[in-house]
Amino acid sequence: MRSLPILLTDQSPTVPAHVVDDFTPPLILPGEHHLCPGCGEPAAMRSAVEMIDELGLTRRAIAVFGIGCYTEFSGGLDVEVLQALHGRAPSLATGVKRAKPESIVFTVQGDGDMVNEGLQEVIHSAARGENITCVLLNNGVFGETGGHMTATTVLGQRTKNTLEGRDAARHGYPILISDILSRLEGSAYVARGATNSAGNVSRTRRMLKRAFEVQDARLGFSFVEILTMCPTGWFIETAEAPDYLTDNLAAVHSLGVLKDVTTAATESAI
Repeated sequence: MRSLPILLTDQSPTVPAHVVDDFTPPLILPGEHHLCPGCGEPAAMRSAVEMIDELGLTRRAIAVFGIGCYTEFSGGLDVEVLQALHGRAPSLATGVKRAKPESIVFTVQGDGDMVNEGLQEVIHSAARGENITCVLLNNGVFGETGGHMTATTVLGQRTKNTLEGRDAARHGYPILISDILSRLEGSAYVARGATNSAGNVSRTRRMLKRAFEVQDARLGFSFVEILTMCPTGWFIETAEAPDYLTDNLAAVHSLGVLKDVTTAATESAI
């Protein structure tokens, strides 16, 4: 076996550095994003488009974006992208899917956009069994507008307007949107992942892949909630964000597959 050369670190290299490979995902256009360091949304977006590419659905894919930090990617994806008003992405996606039933339509929304601004939109889309995929990027804050509390903010979480932590008596309890959607008859697949570790990213990728497969099989509404880091909105150091997500958000918004109609059908037949 050929031995690799020893690279000395106490002197300049004799051979200039060069690019070995381009690891930019096929459906994300080259260029840096402008999201905060430590943000978990880029990993979520990369996972989504890589699953679209892996399944060979690129030419049929249409994304519908809500309003939030993630809108940074709306002009940088090599798929068709439509921009919706606050909270209205599921309704716009419904119209697109009904007009172009062979397309693969997925929404991208934050917790403020989906669970505050447009809660009725996603609930009714799921109840009707619309054959679309909704992706929720949940960090528990209105990140784009300064880090205020959202409907998914967990008790005790500090935000711009809950500096002492969310209090149930004053602010109510967090809405566990995946749990609600999983109980609706029209939903075919509901899962909740995260981007705070390599293992969680890998599991989230499988959830996204399964959601797109469910849509392609015309089984009904599919939904993937992804817990993402927002150290800026959480008032913590960037390096602390992954553990903060585990100890706070994921302790309430439990990770895992909440519903899969194909699995349920298989289990009932055994």
